[in-house]
Amino acid sequence: MSLDRAVFHFLTDAAARNAWRQNLLRALWPGGFVILATFADDGPEKCSGLPVQRHSESSLQAALGGAFTMLESLREIHVTPGGNSQRFVYGLFQRQRQEVRTRE
Repeated sequence: MSLDRAVFHFLTDAAARNAWRQNLLRALWPGGFVILATFADDGPEKCSGLPVQRHSESSLQAALGGAFTMLESLREIHVTPGGNSQRFVYGLFQRQRQEVRTRE
């Protein structure tokens, strides 16, 4: 299993997200699971002063592509130590044994 809670939202361009996805494909065996947590589409626009890419459940699925199936998702409001609220979206994905090709 793989878990990402602190990197994905900093990948603000498609090329960076695709490189991250390619690394995940190399690291995770078919049938394996990944939990991905990132700022929700109604979450903060910056983190630590840096711009972030916000996501919905459908944009997470699109970012991972046909090699992964979302099994479950949830949203959370995280309260920081400073008392600020940050909206997150979590997705539990399973890597398919064979990638499903979709038309783009």
